[in-house]
Amino acid sequence: MEAPHTQNDRMAWWREARFGMFIHWGLYAIPAGVWKGRCIPGIGEWIMHNARIPVKEYEKLAKRFNPIKFDAKEWVRIAKMAGMKYMVITAKHHDGFCMFDTDLTDYNIVKATPFGRDPLKELSEACKEEGIRLGFYYSQTLDWHHPDGMGNFWDYDLSKQDFTRYLREYVKPQLEELLKNYGPIAVLWFDITTPTPELARELKDFVRRMAPETIISGRIGGGLRTPSTAFKGLGDYITMGDNQIPDRRIDDYWEVPMTLNDTWGYKSYDHNWKTPGRVVQMLTDIVSKGGNLLLNVGPTADGEIPKASVDVLLKVGEWLKNNGESIYGAGAAPFDTPADAPYRCTYKPGRVYVHIFGWPWDQSLRVFGTKGRIASRRAFLLREPSYTMKWEWSEMDLVVLLPEKPLDGIDTVLVLE
Repeated sequence: MEAPHTQNDRMAWWREARFGMFIHWGLYAIPAGVWKGRCIPGIGEWIMHNARIPVKEYEKLAKRFNPIKFDAKEWVRIAKMAGMKYMVITAKHHDGFCMFDTDLTDYNIVKATPFGRDPLKELSEACKEEGIRLGFYYSQTLDWHHPDGMGNFWDYDLSKQDFTRYLREYVKPQLEELLKNYGPIAVLWFDITTPTPELARELKDFVRRMAPETIISGRIGGGLRTPSTAFKGLGDYITMGDNQIPDRRIDDYWEVPMTLNDTWGYKSYDHNWKTPGRVVQMLTDIVSKGGNLLLNVGPTADGEIPKASVDVLLKVGEWLKNNGESIYGAGAAPFDTPADAPYRCTYKPGRVYVHIFGWPWDQSLRVFGTKGRIASRRAFLLREPSYTMKWEWSEMDLVVLLPEKPLDGIDTVLVLE
């Protein structure tokens, strides 16, 4: 059992960061949701599974993968301008294709493609230059390409598979490459769950020995499972279900992985983009309950983050530039916010930040259930701290008289000091 302070030290930067970029990028960006003239249902990176594409046929995509527009510095610049503090990219997804230079298989971006470069190495260097922490998504359980990996029932005889051998002779050596050659690695983002608690423990202990400072996602598995899709297992933090925001605060480390549209890997016909306002309000909602938001982009086969994604992210970054104090290093307020309240509250010692989504028609904002929980001395808008507003107690609620119009149509932040 590791000492509690060890985990607190490891999680200190993550707790401060609150906002990160998820990147799903691989061979699946080439078909982009379309196979043999048909739109394949489901998320983009699952096309091999959902279309039951044979390994030998899917492998041919590697010969066509030449993302000459990839620019690691540009990707990191976009993340930084969006106000993101860390980045997690797919080193190996379920299709088994490795987006890094590995000695364990030639089925990787350096050896099997005309591109011949290692994007993870380039991202590692760019992140260090810009002060962005880098983490890797690694599919430790599903691998539709490897005969001993799980999930491919259309090519392989499942009765002949040896998953323990796969984990010990393939997964762990590849993780060792990632941790040694691309470090320091901020996060290892495992997915699905490791098949048994014993193997999950073995995998966790292996990572801990190699990189004690690396944070491990909850989807490593192991430990007690609950009926909920949110679980921590043997990881350092709870990973919520995809796109699932809890309805109340959680007194633990946790994170929501979220798409910007309806897919993770690039799909050419998915244009259902979230607006900047929606992203800001979801980020605020998550932080108000004590969590982090890991927001996904799915780059194209050419190596570009779609313009629609970039446009949204830069608008979010503009809002964070003015209001980041209320997000970075903030957490849940010492009182509950009703689900139907037109605001959310984030908190730092000495300050409650009330994020106002819906401006009250009579200019009176009622902050519910705050009496006895906070002792407000001053109320002002974060972007205009010299403008002090009148307030009073009404039974258990604090009522603040706001200006006639909001400063920001997305989220105007009121500070209770």
